Amino acid sequence: MHFDPRTQQALREAGLDTEEIRAASDRAAELVAEDAAAIESFVADAETLHSDLETAHGPDGPQEHPDCAVDLYTHGGDLRGYVSFGSWGAYVEDGRTLSDDVVELTLGPTVHDRVRFARDPEDL
Repeated sequence: MHFDPRTQQALREAGLDTEEIRAASDRAAELVAEDAAAIESFVADAETLHSDLETAHGPDGPQEHPDCAVDLYTHGGDLRGYVSFGSWGAYVEDGRTLSDDVVELTLGPTVHDRVRFARDPEDL
């Protein structure tokens, strides 16, 4: 089961039995895997991505990423991986699909921020 003990307790107090909690946990893991596949496909299908990533030495406004690639994996309810921008990259700590045109990755060390990606900068 992928829920922490406190969440499991709260779900029991809300009236769910162990099998219902297990089913909810399995469904959460399925949804995370679906998001990971959708994000990987979104990035792979894009020739160039644009993001709202703030960089210390970059221009203001949307950033352009012609060489963006993402490698994701899931474990239970966790989505993790790595995103590369050609010459540098960052760890992915979570991610989700916001729409058909925008995905969001929570980036770890060096960035520590949620970053939205789109094929068209107008969608950001």
